[in-house]
Amino acid sequence: MAKMKPVRKAVFPVAGMGTRFLPATKAVPKEMLPVVDKPVIQYAVEEAKEAGIEQFIFVTGRGKHVIEDHFDHAYELESLLSEREKTQELDSLLEGLPKTGSVSFTRQQKPLGLGHAVWCARHWVGDEPFAVLLPDDLLFGKPGALKQMMAAYDKVGGGVIVAAEEKPREETKRYGVIDPGKTKGNATEVKAVIEKPSPAKAPSTLCVIGRYILQPQIFSILDKREKGAGGEIQLTDAMAKLIGKMPFHAVQTTCARYDCGDKVGFLHANIALGLSRPDIAPALKPLLKALRH
Repeated sequence: MAKMKPVRKAVFPVAGMGTRFLPATKAVPKEMLPVVDKPVIQYAVEEAKEAGIEQFIFVTGRGKHVIEDHFDHAYELESLLSEREKTQELDSLLEGLPKTGSVSFTRQQKPLGLGHAVWCARHWVGDEPFAVLLPDDLLFGKPGALKQMMAAYDKVGGGVIVAAEEKPREETKRYGVIDPGKTKGNATEVKAVIEKPSPAKAPSTLCVIGRYILQPQIFSILDKREKGAGGEIQLTDAMAKLIGKMPFHAVQTTCARYDCGDKVGFLHANIALGLSRPDIAPALKPLLKALRH
C-alpha cells in the first residue's frame, strides 16, 4: 500500500452572513463573536495547530477582513502591552498567531453551499489530503477533535474521515446522517451518507458534524457543481460518491460539541467554557446559582 501523504493543510469556510445573530453580525463576522475571551474562529485554528496543521486556508466573503486582521500582528497594541509590561495579555495575542506565510485567504463570491466553499480552496490545497473545520462547531476537549481524527486516519489507512455525533432522531433532518458499518475503537465504517433525511428515513442517528479529513479527489466531484438539499452544492453529497473508492470512516471524539451557529448553543459554549476556567469559574458559579432562584 502506498504511503499516505500527511495532512498538512486545513480549510476554514467562513463566508457565511451570520443572519441568525443579527444585529450583532451586521458589522462583525459571526466567526469573530467571542466565547469567553476568544473569537469562535480562534478555537478552530488552535485545534488545527494542535493536530499538526501547517497551512491555514480561509474561504471568506465580503466584510470578513476583520478575520484577516485578527490573524496578523497588531504592532501598536503589542508595543503598548510590552511597554506596560502586560505580559499575560501580550502572550494571549501572540500565541494564537499562525506562523508567517502559513495563512491564505480566498473568497467565495456567491453563497452556493459548503461544497462550493471547499471547492474555492482547491488551488491552495493542491494534490494532497486536507482537513475542513467549520468554526460554528466548537469542539472542546484534550486531545482536540482533529487530533483524534488524525490518529484514526493513520489507523484505518487514510481515505475520508468525518467527525460524528449521536443525535435525537427528530434532529436528523438537520444533518448528514451515516449508514454505519463495522466499528473499531472510535471509528465506524461509513456505508452511505444521506443529507438531511426525514427522521423516518434516517439510516441511523449518527450525524456528521463540522470536522472532515478529505482527499483531493473530492475536487473533481465538486467541479460538476451538482446541487443537493436546499438547492446548494453539498459537501456531504460529494463525499458520498467516494464511498467504495477509498476508506471512509466516522469518528466519535471525546470532545464536547457546542453549536455556536445557534443562539442557545452559543450561550451554552460561553457558560461551559467559562466554568472550565479556574480564573472565571469561582465568580461565575454563584451567579449561575443565583439565576436559578
